[in-house]
Amino acid sequence: MTHKSGFVSIVGKPNVGKSTLMNQLMGEKLSIVTSKVQTTRHRIFGIWNDENTQIIFSDTPGIIHKPAYELQEKMNDFVKESFEDADIILFLAELGDEKNPSEYLIKKLNSVRVPVIVLINKTDLSKEIRHITESVEFWHEQLPEAEILPVSALHNINTELILPKIVELLPEAPPFYDKEQFTTLSERFFVNETIREKILLYYQKEIPYSVEVVTESFKEEEGIIRIDSVIYVERDTQKGILIGHKGKKIQKVGTEARLDLEKFFNKKIYLSLFVKVKKDWRSNERDLKHFGYSK
Repeated sequence: MTHKSGFVSIVGKPNVGKSTLMNQLMGEKLSIVTSKVQTTRHRIFGIWNDENTQIIFSDTPGIIHKPAYELQEKMNDFVKESFEDADIILFLAELGDEKNPSEYLIKKLNSVRVPVIVLINKTDLSKEIRHITESVEFWHEQLPEAEILPVSALHNINTELILPKIVELLPEAPPFYDKEQFTTLSERFFVNETIREKILLYYQKEIPYSVEVVTESFKEEEGIIRIDSVIYVERDTQKGILIGHKGKKIQKVGTEARLDLEKFFNKKIYLSLFVKVKKDWRSNERDLKHFGYSK
């Protein structure tokens, strides 16, 4: 029997549920998920395998139309990159997006030479079938070559139809990665993202967006992993807010991150967190390169 392999990019506006969909399709939490926009900053790769198929999913940041600083420019670059190497594109639109669509994404999707599947997400939020029908008609007009499927990634509605459709459209090719591999990303990356997820959940205003996490030490021993991670912020005042009174806030972040990491690695975790100031890192080319946002 022939083998199929290919790259599937998940694109869309911020906060439409791309990471939730990615985790649902993979059956594994690879992308952090919060209700805040711009949760995803990098391309997150997940590798789905069965005997005759390998799908390399790529979760991407939401496209930002007017980037406010260099970091957001780099995030947009990841989205543009994902169009270039895709064999199939999953365009995730939220029910209601037709009232304020992304002209950039529509133009881009109409110009690609690979199959596009439009997934209208969060359909569970409407009790009127006409809203879904109107959305399907709108996207059919905007992207006439695309297949369209209403779904709910969060509640697993119609998501079981996505994988068979992808497999049908994939090109015949040998696997690109070992069949036992489920991501291209390092253990340290998942540590960084888990810590950042807790900061997104527990802090408000600018703090979560001013934070970058770097794991400086990851040592596996028998039955335990010892991890030292640094949380960078842009201002001294942000450092104080992040740590909290008597260190209670940062302690909560560390505890919650440790519990998630113990589930992910299936090992006991010893996690040490440090907070440092790196002024205006989001607009500094050298810092962005150090943090993995450019080559």
